[in-house]
Order: sequence, then C-alpha cells, then structure tokens
Amino acid sequence: MFTAATVLNALELGFIYALVAMALFLSFRVLNIADMTTDGAFTLGCAVSATAAVAGHPFLGLPLAMLAGAAAGFITAFLQTRLAVRSILAGIITNTGLYTVNLAVMGFSSNVPMLKTETVFTAAQALLGEGAPSRVIVAALITAAACVLLIAFLGTRMGLSIRATGDNPDMVRASSINTTFTITVGLCIANAMTALSGAVLAQYQRSADINLGTGMVVIGLASLIIGETLFGRGGLWTKAVAAVAGSVIYRFIIALALRANVPSECLKLISAVIVALAIAAPALQARAAFRRRRARAEKEGASRA
Repeated sequence: MFTAATVLNALELGFIYALVAMALFLSFRVLNIADMTTDGAFTLGCAVSATAAVAGHPFLGLPLAMLAGAAAGFITAFLQTRLAVRSILAGIITNTGLYTVNLAVMGFSSNVPMLKTETVFTAAQALLGEGAPSRVIVAALITAAACVLLIAFLGTRMGLSIRATGDNPDMVRASSINTTFTITVGLCIANAMTALSGAVLAQYQRSADINLGTGMVVIGLASLIIGETLFGRGGLWTKAVAAVAGSVIYRFIIALALRANVPSECLKLISAVIVALAIAAPALQARAAFRRRRARAEKEGASRA
C-alpha cells in the first residue's frame, strides 16, 4: 500500500507537525485555553527560519523562530490577562496582526524560495551521507528533544503551577500564585514550539509561504485527538507520546487519501472530518454501549416473560 518513500515522507512530516500537537496539548489540555495564535505563529516560524537560512544561518534560524513565536504568545497572553480580552478573541487579534508581521519578515514577499540554500537537513545529509535517512533523523531528534524538555519542564515547580492554573485557577490564586505569569509562560512556550515546527518545515521543504499556517489549528487538534483516542489519557509521558504518535498517524491518513487520488484541495475537509469524528468518538461509543445494554435488557425481559 505504501512505498518506502511514502513511509519516510509521512514519518518526516509527522514528526515535524508533532511539535504543533504538543503545543496544543500545552495550551488546550494543560492550560485549558483555546489559543488561536497557532496559524500565525507557525507562519512566523517559517518566515524567520527561511530569512535566516537565506542569510546563511540555518541553525540560528531555529532558536530565532522560537523567540519570535514566544513573542507572539506573549502578546496573546498580554491581551488576555492584562486587557481582559477573551482567550479566543485574543488569539484571533494576534493572528490577524501576525499576517503583516510575517510579510515584513519575508521582505513583503508572499514566498521565500530556498532551493539553493543550505539548511539543517542538507547539513545533516552531508554529515550522515547520501544513503542515510537524514531528514527523518533530524525531524525525530528535534521532536524528541522538544518532548523531553516539555515533560521535564512540566515537572518543575513552574510547570506544576501552570498545570494547576489549567485545572483550577481560583485555587491557584488563593495559593498566592500569579496566574497572569503562569498563563504568559505557558502560552509563550506553546507558541515557541509552534514556531519551531514552522521553522523546521520551511527548511524541510526549502520554501516559506505566507499561507503555510492556514488550518494549522485543525491539523494540530486532529493529531492530538487521534493520539488521545488511541492511547488514552494517562500520565504526562503518555499524553506527549500520544500527541507525537497521533501526528504520525494523521500524516499516514493523509498519505492514504492522496494514494486514493483524493484531490489535494480536499485535504482540509478531510482534516475537519477527522477532528469531528475523533471528538465525537467517546460520545458515539457511549451511545453504542447504551444501545447494547438496552437491547440485552429487553432480550432478558422477553425471555423471562
């Protein structure tokens, strides 16, 4: 069904987009905040990374992209915590403003090509050799490092405060913990991870486009929910690994759709359907279980009569 090239491509993209899934895990699941900055932060990471790579600094482009993403998260958090703007609206406002910022970073051009530019992937290929799967190794290492650092951070005192803020903000305030600070730190980290995903993708495909981040929230949520549905909601490690696995599975679903000659224009619709089905899966399972119990009870009642 899948060729070796298709499998490698799905793994590469799955690991890259897994950073978005982990970012949404932090904002949606841990902080319990609907952060809509994701699309703009992803494109911002693409723009910063591409601009740095074209200038001859592909490795520097990754931390710079993370700093830019953290700045976007800070703006969203500032609107939400200091100006009392609702979380969804704060993300939308930041996302709208980032469109112009992203254009400015790319020199007011909608596309930055990098066909002859050195990237982290070309450097890895030169180091590992032509025959080595260097791209999937680089993507896997970056994602694994981000995953380990995120879980380690959530186990620290600050990380525990962020988790408590998402669970019960009133209790956290009563404990004299500054929820404004914890929300700000959480959103900065989440958007830094999203921007890192965009930065890696830009160097992976050797181009940055102003529309690359469109629909990224849906893609990230699809990956996150697929992982949670298949692997359950255990501890932090289980949730983080589930987000990565869900991203990889999602890319295989997309690859399968493309193999079935589904037009590429329909992929966003497929993503939306996947998210809807994944979210509705627990309710559908509960409804099916209720119908089975009712049918069993009716059958037992009829046999006794």
